[in-house]
Amino acid sequence: MDFNDTLLDSQRGIPILKELDQYPQLDIYETPIPQGDIEGNRKICEATRVNIAMHYGNPAPKVAVREGVCDGFVIGGGASRVLHQGGFSSEAKMPFWLQLVGTGITAAYSLHFGAVLEQARWPAVNCHQLYTHSMLSRDIEVKDGFAAIPSGPGLGYELDEDAVEKFRVEKPARRPDPPRLIETSWPDGRKMYIANNGQVNFMLRPGQKGKLPYYEPGVDTHLLEDNGTEEWKRLYKEARKAPYLTKP
Repeated sequence: MDFNDTLLDSQRGIPILKELDQYPQLDIYETPIPQGDIEGNRKICEATRVNIAMHYGNPAPKVAVREGVCDGFVIGGGASRVLHQGGFSSEAKMPFWLQLVGTGITAAYSLHFGAVLEQARWPAVNCHQLYTHSMLSRDIEVKDGFAAIPSGPGLGYELDEDAVEKFRVEKPARRPDPPRLIETSWPDGRKMYIANNGQVNFMLRPGQKGKLPYYEPGVDTHLLEDNGTEEWKRLYKEARKAPYLTKP
């Protein structure tokens, strides 16, 4: 469960984490509060039965280990960086997951790192299942949480050249940013609207800055489709400026 800093601090976050602790399927919390908060993260580690994961590098890895601010890391990047970070984790006996996100090509690449880095013991995050095609001639088979390490040359998987050609596009000048309006509603009738603003994490950043109502039970969030009405256009315009909160 990835909070992406949005629990903000240990004082407010620990009661929420302890309430979630009752669910046995929860095994790892990722970055519950800002990773640079050494004391706060140490308190969280001491307070919860669930493992705490942090993105490698903040705070400095030796500080993270010495101060006990997490139970393991999130590791990603290019080959040299992944091997370096994985090597440190092996020395420190810190488990981690590999976060190399992309198509099946990237997932196949990730399998090789999982094979040679002994502390890559947490489930990998590759997200290749989100794509309409893996780009591979055969999909990676996962059974009981594990995938076999390919033994063929290179990646060990053949590319589906027809799929690669079918999905080939020129790199756009900028990231596509179609109009999106997110509606969040509370049981008491409050509603909040957030619209895309050119940033990748337009839903996340207001929460990290404490500009959203803090965690409460019974909240629902969904994409509000553009129905062409003036009301949708008005809400979208207001939400483009900042999170727009309405009361019943």
